[in-house]
Amino acid sequence: MHIAAWFLFTMVVLGFWGACGIVQKLSTNRISAWSSMIWLVVGYALLLPWLWPGKILFHYSTHNIVWGLLAGFLSTLGSCGLYAALKCGGKASIVIPISAMYPLVVVILAPLLLHESITLVQGCGVGCALIAVALLST
Repeated sequence: MHIAAWFLFTMVVLGFWGACGIVQKLSTNRISAWSSMIWLVVGYALLLPWLWPGKILFHYSTHNIVWGLLAGFLSTLGSCGLYAALKCGGKASIVIPISAMYPLVVVILAPLLLHESITLVQGCGVGCALIAVALLST
Protein backbone atom coordinates (compact mmCIF):
# COMPACT_ATOMS: atom_id res chain seq x y z
CA MET A 1 0.00 0.00 0.00
CA HIS A 2 1.40 3.38 -1.03
CA ILE A 3 0.92 6.30 1.35
CA ALA A 4 1.27 9.71 -0.27
CA ALA A 5 4.10 11.91 1.03
CA TRP A 6 1.68 14.79 1.70
CA PHE A 7 -0.35 12.52 4.00
CA LEU A 8 2.74 11.48 5.97
CA PHE A 9 3.75 15.13 6.41
CA THR A 10 0.19 15.94 7.49
CA MET A 11 0.41 13.26 10.18
CA VAL A 12 3.74 14.77 11.31
CA VAL A 13 1.98 18.14 11.63
CA LEU A 14 -0.85 16.52 13.60
CA GLY A 15 1.58 14.95 16.04
CA PHE A 16 3.84 17.95 16.58
CA TRP A 17 1.05 20.54 16.71
CA GLY A 18 -0.96 18.30 19.03
CA ALA A 19 1.98 18.11 21.43
CA CYS A 20 2.56 21.83 20.94
CA GLY A 21 -0.96 22.63 22.17
CA ILE A 22 -0.24 20.93 25.48
CA VAL A 23 3.15 22.61 25.83
CA GLN A 24 1.65 26.03 24.98
CA LYS A 25 -0.88 25.69 27.79
CA LEU A 26 1.78 24.51 30.24
CA SER A 27 3.99 27.47 29.36
CA THR A 28 1.21 30.07 29.73
CA ASN A 29 0.27 28.55 33.09
CA ARG A 30 3.74 29.47 34.31
CA ILE A 31 4.89 32.56 32.38
CA SER A 32 3.21 35.41 30.50
CA ALA A 33 1.77 34.92 27.04
CA TRP A 34 4.31 37.39 25.65
CA SER A 35 7.25 35.61 27.29
CA SER A 36 5.92 32.36 25.82
CA MET A 37 5.91 34.00 22.39
CA ILE A 38 9.53 35.10 22.78
CA TRP A 39 10.56 31.57 23.70
CA LEU A 40 8.55 30.26 20.73
CA VAL A 41 10.65 32.48 18.45
CA VAL A 42 13.85 31.31 20.15
CA GLY A 43 12.74 27.73 19.54
CA TYR A 44 12.23 28.51 15.84
CA ALA A 45 15.65 30.15 15.63
CA LEU A 46 17.38 27.19 17.26
CA LEU A 47 15.67 24.60 15.03
CA LEU A 48 15.76 26.32 11.64
CA PRO A 49 19.49 25.78 10.93
CA TRP A 50 18.88 22.03 11.22
CA LEU A 51 15.97 22.15 8.78
CA TRP A 52 17.30 24.73 6.30
CA PRO A 53 17.33 23.37 2.73
CA GLY A 54 20.34 25.49 1.76
CA LYS A 55 18.84 27.76 -0.91
CA ILE A 56 19.91 31.39 -0.66
CA LEU A 57 17.18 33.44 1.03
CA PHE A 58 17.39 36.49 -1.21
CA HIS A 59 17.43 34.48 -4.43
CA TYR A 60 13.65 34.98 -4.59
CA SER A 61 11.85 37.97 -6.07
CA THR A 62 10.90 40.86 -3.79
CA HIS A 63 7.25 40.07 -4.48
CA ASN A 64 7.63 36.51 -3.18
CA ILE A 65 9.65 37.63 -0.16
CA VAL A 66 6.85 40.07 0.74
CA TRP A 67 4.32 37.21 0.64
CA GLY A 68 6.56 35.18 2.96
CA LEU A 69 6.98 38.12 5.35
CA LEU A 70 3.24 38.78 5.38
CA ALA A 71 2.61 35.11 6.18
CA GLY A 72 5.08 35.38 9.05
CA PHE A 73 3.45 38.53 10.41
CA LEU A 74 -0.04 37.02 10.27
CA SER A 75 1.17 33.77 11.83
CA THR A 76 2.84 35.67 14.66
CA LEU A 77 -0.26 37.74 15.35
CA GLY A 78 -2.35 34.57 15.40
CA SER A 79 0.10 32.94 17.81
CA CYS A 80 -0.08 36.01 20.06
CA GLY A 81 -3.85 35.65 20.18
CA LEU A 82 -3.58 31.94 20.94
CA TYR A 83 -1.15 32.45 23.81
CA ALA A 84 -3.25 35.32 25.18
CA ALA A 85 -6.38 33.13 25.09
CA LEU A 86 -4.57 30.38 26.99
CA LYS A 87 -3.10 32.82 29.50
CA CYS A 88 -6.51 34.43 30.14
CA GLY A 89 -7.88 31.14 31.42
CA GLY A 90 -8.92 29.46 28.20
CA LYS A 91 -8.89 25.69 28.43
CA ALA A 92 -6.41 24.06 26.05
CA SER A 93 -9.09 21.47 25.22
CA ILE A 94 -11.32 24.27 23.89
CA VAL A 95 -8.94 27.02 22.68
CA ILE A 96 -6.64 24.76 20.66
CA PRO A 97 -9.36 22.95 18.67
CA ILE A 98 -11.23 26.17 17.90
CA SER A 99 -8.06 27.98 16.83
CA ALA A 100 -7.05 24.93 14.81
CA MET A 101 -10.10 25.52 12.62
CA TYR A 102 -8.35 28.43 10.95
CA PRO A 103 -8.45 26.55 7.62
CA LEU A 104 -12.17 27.43 7.54
CA VAL A 105 -11.11 30.98 6.71
CA VAL A 106 -9.04 29.62 3.82
CA VAL A 107 -11.88 27.41 2.59
CA ILE A 108 -14.26 30.38 2.62
CA LEU A 109 -11.83 32.86 1.02
CA ALA A 110 -10.07 30.56 -1.46
CA PRO A 111 -12.87 30.65 -4.05
CA LEU A 112 -12.98 34.46 -3.88
CA LEU A 113 -9.27 35.28 -3.73
CA LEU A 114 -7.56 32.25 -5.28
CA HIS A 115 -10.32 31.22 -7.71
CA GLU A 116 -10.43 27.69 -6.30
CA SER A 117 -13.64 25.70 -6.37
CA ILE A 118 -15.33 24.00 -3.44
CA THR A 119 -17.51 20.94 -3.84
CA LEU A 120 -20.83 20.41 -2.11
CA VAL A 121 -19.22 17.79 0.15
CA GLN A 122 -16.47 20.24 1.14
CA GLY A 123 -19.12 22.88 1.84
CA CYS A 124 -20.91 20.40 4.10
CA GLY A 125 -17.59 19.83 5.87
CA VAL A 126 -17.33 23.57 6.51
CA GLY A 127 -20.84 23.51 7.95
CA CYS A 128 -19.93 20.61 10.26
CA ALA A 129 -16.81 22.44 11.40
CA LEU A 130 -18.86 25.54 12.23
CA ILE A 131 -21.23 23.38 14.25
CA ALA A 132 -18.21 21.90 16.05
CA VAL A 133 -17.00 25.40 16.96
CA ALA A 134 -20.43 26.23 18.37
CA LEU A 135 -20.52 23.01 20.39
CA LEU A 136 -16.97 23.45 21.70
CA SER A 137 -17.55 27.04 22.78
CA THR A 138 -20.57 26.23 25.00
